[in-house]
Amino acid sequence: MSTENEGAAVPADQSAPSTPSTPPAAPPAPASPPSVPPAQPAQGEQSSAKPVTEPTTEPIPAVQEPGTAEPVTAVQEPVTAVQEPVTATAAAGGWPPAPPVTPSWGAPVPPVPDAPRKRTGGLVAAVLVAALVAGGVGGGIGYWAASQRDGDSGSSTTVSSGDAPSSFKRDPGTVAAVAGKALPSVVTIQAKSGGTDGEGGTGTGFVYDKEGHIVTNNHVVASAADGGTLSATFSNGKTYDAEVVGRAEGYDVAVLKLKNAPSNLMPLPLGDSDKVAVGDSTIAIGAPFGLSNTVTTGIISAKNRPVASGDGSGGKNSYMSALQTDASINPGNSGGPLLDASGAVIGINSAIQSAGSGFGQSQAGSIGLGFAIPVNQARNVAEQLIKTGKPVYPVIGAVVNMQDRGEGATIAEQGTGGTPSITPNGPAAKAGLKPGDVITAFDDRQIDSGPTLISEIWTHEPGDSVKITYERDGKPATTTVTLGERTGDN
Repeated sequence: MSTENEGAAVPADQSAPSTPSTPPAAPPAPASPPSVPPAQPAQGEQSSAKPVTEPTTEPIPAVQEPGTAEPVTAVQEPVTAVQEPVTATAAAGGWPPAPPVTPSWGAPVPPVPDAPRKRTGGLVAAVLVAALVAGGVGGGIGYWAASQRDGDSGSSTTVSSGDAPSSFKRDPGTVAAVAGKALPSVVTIQAKSGGTDGEGGTGTGFVYDKEGHIVTNNHVVASAADGGTLSATFSNGKTYDAEVVGRAEGYDVAVLKLKNAPSNLMPLPLGDSDKVAVGDSTIAIGAPFGLSNTVTTGIISAKNRPVASGDGSGGKNSYMSALQTDASINPGNSGGPLLDASGAVIGINSAIQSAGSGFGQSQAGSIGLGFAIPVNQARNVAEQLIKTGKPVYPVIGAVVNMQDRGEGATIAEQGTGGTPSITPNGPAAKAGLKPGDVITAFDDRQIDSGPTLISEIWTHEPGDSVKITYERDGKPATTTVTLGERTGDN
């Protein structure tokens, strides 16, 4: 960054005559001007008898004024020579010297002195000098000192500048520092199906442990889960084959394991998503539209945002009580880490809201509404998948209406295929819930729909006891439900 010397004085023009302190004595004026033969103006000069009205045509380059956003262009105004009347003092040879007398028509014209050179670059030169004064003080002093030591022999002297820093370190906590530390632990995932068409996609994942486990979204690897191929590429360009350890379709979480994993893997630290606050800084890393190792920033826009998302392939939806962020998230960011300002993972980027497309993955760009699975939930799911290869879901043992919104979650009159909507001897039955009851709050969280209820249930673990508020025949009531469990996605 150049430093401009704002307000520095501009050196005086050396070509201008100096002004004596006392004007010289005026010589006696002649009785009449001598007769002088007419003189022709020199080639390229203007006669003083004619006004100069041509504007200067040399362009003045734009000059950036300090503290302004736009360059200021110096404009050269037309200069018009105006013949001033001759005063008695000037005619008598007083100070300052009088301009040449313009004779009357037909009188001899005195010789015209050389016209001063046009100073079209005055403003540019002044600004340039000011900049050089600020930037060249050290060099000028060094040259002067060398001249005093070696004598002014007229030879040039080279002054060495200081050594440039060998490296520039970013302060801890800056986006550059966090990204630089996290990028080596983030991978770009390529998934290809086992079919003849070789369909697949690109997503993101991150190193979970030193054994080579990679956490990502289920929808990133779903196309390659049955007979397809998976690979993970690190930021250093090295690529490793990978295999699926386990998938949780409902949570939209999957765990991979690298084949022939390197020994120097660095897992990303996991934060606490329950302690995240609205307004906290966020950093998202991923491969939007296949552009690997892309870093975007934003804030936490909201917490506990109920989201139902699908991958567009006709599979079952996943549900999450999501962290909402305005960090740019696009297709390809899926499965990547959402970091806090310290570099800890607080979520897994999973879904976006696109204009006119609803929740889920779309080729539309980010509009500032991205959703991440809270890491506390993702951690529990990942650990279960690593241990057993299958997900475990907490349940209340009741089927709720997934269409109605705004009135709570209504327990259906019957289940799929005419089965009971409340599991006999299940958690809801034991808590006294019945078909037609409308659940309006779950563990003090407001419930406005079936998807919202499922999102909240899945933030807990089997065995948790939760207070439920519901309405029956228009009358509010409360009860306590001990959550049961369901293993697998079927």
